[in-house]
Amino acid sequence: MSNFALIGAAGFVAPRHMQAIHNNEGRLVAAVDPHDSVGILDRYFPDCRFFTEVERFDRHLEKLRRRPDDERVSWVSVCSPNYLHDAHIRLALRVGAHALCEKPLTINPWNLEQLMELEQEYGRRVFTVLQLRVHPALKALRERLAAQRGERRHQVQLTYITRRGAWYLYSWKGDESRSGGLAMNIGVHFFDLLLWLFGPVQSSVVHAQAPTRTAGALTLQHADVQWMLSIDANDLPVAAREAGKPAFRSLTIDGEEVEFSDVFGDLHTDVYRETLAGRGFTLADAQPSIQLVHQIRHTTPTPSAEGRHPLA
Repeated sequence: MSNFALIGAAGFVAPRHMQAIHNNEGRLVAAVDPHDSVGILDRYFPDCRFFTEVERFDRHLEKLRRRPDDERVSWVSVCSPNYLHDAHIRLALRVGAHALCEKPLTINPWNLEQLMELEQEYGRRVFTVLQLRVHPALKALRERLAAQRGERRHQVQLTYITRRGAWYLYSWKGDESRSGGLAMNIGVHFFDLLLWLFGPVQSSVVHAQAPTRTAGALTLQHADVQWMLSIDANDLPVAAREAGKPAFRSLTIDGEEVEFSDVFGDLHTDVYRETLAGRGFTLADAQPSIQLVHQIRHTTPTPSAEGRHPLA
């Protein structure tokens, strides 16, 4: 049984990590968050030590590091806001633990390079959650696309619209310096999916860049992609709005819809299982999508209509 600690226990995604640790027979021994709304701990780990100050949490992990193996923390799960990820990963490495961090690992590509050096220095590894890569339907799709290589160049359209209230722009998520902007906060794992399916980027164009909506086009090794991300409820298709659905996710390849509507189900358990088995997603796996989003964030939108997503 592996001992875990968790940073960001009151956040939106933390319950998925707690459930994944529980489902993989791990033990959560310590958690921290400046907010104390963490009653979810009782569902999975009622004996977990909880801290509201990261300094005391850090001190506790250092104390455990000097105890017998069965008391030491082997893994630190990082679920804090994006801009704190690399700092909290460094904390994990410093106390002798591997880090398993929510996406994005970092906002800026150069921070990834620093973490690669620290892996060597501390002799510990850094992994991330790229849950779309473990989705059975998407794994089968990747195999099918690989078997078709050379037959044709694919035409792809990615649309992700998820309604967010006014709170979003007032939180850290609406602050680009903290979240990395819309393309990073809600889009980075979709960009990772596109690169995983269709190969590296050859060119990128941005058609729209705003706090609530961003869109562009990619030329990948094996596909031409139109993409759009939005948190504006007005962008939801009429059918979705009439049905009261808060989100619309669509991936079409050569006009054919790819069904992966359950991608936000219990995929974290699978990611944890693969990571604990030595098959986790590494800094190198995350690097291409983070580099791409960084490029998108710093690209001036073009008024050209060529390759523009129809909803953009």
